[in-house]
Amino acid sequence: MKVSVILPAAGLGTRMGRIQPEKAGTSRKQFMLLDGQPILVHTIRKFIASPRITEIVVALRAEDIEWARELLSKESQTKPIRLVEGGESRQQSVENALNSLSPDTDLVAIHDAVRPFIDLAIIEKVIEQAAETGAAIVGIVPVDTVKQVHLNKIRQTLTRERLILTQTPQVFRYDLLKKAFEKARDDQFTGTDESSLVERLEQIEVSVVPGSDRNIKITRPTDMELARLFLASESAGRMPS
Repeated sequence: MKVSVILPAAGLGTRMGRIQPEKAGTSRKQFMLLDGQPILVHTIRKFIASPRITEIVVALRAEDIEWARELLSKESQTKPIRLVEGGESRQQSVENALNSLSPDTDLVAIHDAVRPFIDLAIIEKVIEQAAETGAAIVGIVPVDTVKQVHLNKIRQTLTRERLILTQTPQVFRYDLLKKAFEKARDDQFTGTDESSLVERLEQIEVSVVPGSDRNIKITRPTDMELARLFLASESAGRMPS
């Protein structure tokens, strides 16, 4: 089974403020250093290590491609890593990468470039589920009480057991994902994740695989402190409490 993973990494990372990135002249979160390596590299290594992944496709801003190519040339090349030009939005970046895939691709996984602590077992489980059902994502049940509001007034308290916080990877059949992006483009619809595009087709139910609190998305400077803790834990071969 041919499984390609797309890592959208063309975002500007404006919420990261002034933390010094590896690539001079940028403030983008995917290039922030974690133990001497950009976050993007740590994320790529997880998918290099996954036996279920056939190839890795990274969508980058045009001005970052040559720099990233040189950076990744130092990494273990046990499977193909391709770089494509992304777009002005995440959706455009994923679609550009999707259009670069071979038509004989079976499944496509999309994973945030700034989630370097995805567990290999979760990658395995979500791919297995998508292979069976056609569409699967990773999610966790919120621990906080969630309320629906309007104009700063509470309208409803939502039942947590029926809610999830979505994570990545999100994995779909290649043909299904292509159709979802085509419809979104025709309708000029912009989704917050790939699952929202697939859901609009009303062709298939998207399954959910339990995620992990460790699978954080690094978007703010304070996230880096937690990331350093998780990385030290991984290096020591143990899970943090």
